[in-house]
Amino acid sequence: MSDDGMQNKNYKILSLTGNFATAEAMRQIDPDVVAAYPITPQSETVERFSEFVADGKVNTEFIPVESEHSAMSACVGASSAGARVMTATSSQGLALMWEIVSVASGLRLPIVMAVVDRALSAPINIHCDHSDCMGARDLGWIQIFSENPQEAYENVFLALRLAESVSLPVMVMQDGYVTSHCVERVKVYDDEAVRNFIGERKPEHPLLDIKNPVTLGPLQLQDYFFETKRQEAEAMELAKREYVKIGNELSKMTGNKYDCFDAYMVDDADAVIVTMSSTAGTTRAVVKKMRERGKKVGLLKIRLYRPFMYERVAGVLKGKTVGVLDRSMSFGAWPPLFADIKNSLPNEKMQSYVFGLGGRNIFESDIEKVFDELLKGKTENEIKYIGLRE
Repeated sequence: MSDDGMQNKNYKILSLTGNFATAEAMRQIDPDVVAAYPITPQSETVERFSEFVADGKVNTEFIPVESEHSAMSACVGASSAGARVMTATSSQGLALMWEIVSVASGLRLPIVMAVVDRALSAPINIHCDHSDCMGARDLGWIQIFSENPQEAYENVFLALRLAESVSLPVMVMQDGYVTSHCVERVKVYDDEAVRNFIGERKPEHPLLDIKNPVTLGPLQLQDYFFETKRQEAEAMELAKREYVKIGNELSKMTGNKYDCFDAYMVDDADAVIVTMSSTAGTTRAVVKKMRERGKKVGLLKIRLYRPFMYERVAGVLKGKTVGVLDRSMSFGAWPPLFADIKNSLPNEKMQSYVFGLGGRNIFESDIEKVFDELLKGKTENEIKYIGLRE
């Protein structure tokens, strides 16, 4: 929606990086506790937020811990006590949290974590790919991907409401350096409007409610563990409906849409590329150019990756030739996003592409070549690699 289409101008325009946009959203939320450890390329998020704490712009208890493992441990403790809790990390930091990441979801704690995607070592690499968050995709966290700083900013609000609605933690992803360190115009909405949207956390069984004592994180063996995990799965199914519902409510403030995916010129397309995050913007530019030349191509940008909307994705892509661009690998198997799209449409013509590992650029010419292959029906039962040196 254009600026003129907004009934009330309830925002200001700021020039922000993706990291600063996330920190700004955190400032407006004013969480009770933030526990974090800096790691490239996420560091600027918590550094900026620590300035808000030091300047008295938030009432947050900021805990500078000695590692990411400690950060998530502190988040689990604070959230269990009934606090509204946030954190941020990248790459090896997320990997170091691993043990506690699954604890947070298993305990059904609504923690929100900004993840600035970066390649996992080794070799040592500080640039973007999705190996970090894809490694955590089955640990019970909801995952929302952001194309640009504006989406990173708004997705934080959506994530918080969603987390507290279904009692599951949420990761909000953006691409390291590509989004996190690039400055763009960001609409920052009024503090009051944001706080009216997010409301207050009302925990059902906080540990600090001494009049109603509870046990959190008990030992469960063969007796109840299976049932607890089934409840976690049911919460993920509920998240599908709540995501749409809360997105519609957020849309009233922003004028933007928050579907589980964005379909761009897909309806009449013969060939469609499916991808996530910043690469969707490059793909959209290619679609525009090729459409001007009469080529029927389209883009499906996945926003909500976990839980995955298999039936809805299938309904949009049925009858198309599909190319799936993954910025990560699953060694010995199909790449993660391709595997999910393939499960949605097992009988459609489809091609897997891996690109951008360790931050390698993908160019418009690369994406146009993919579209040309798809329009010619060139799909093979193997992974293709974009931009790989021979």
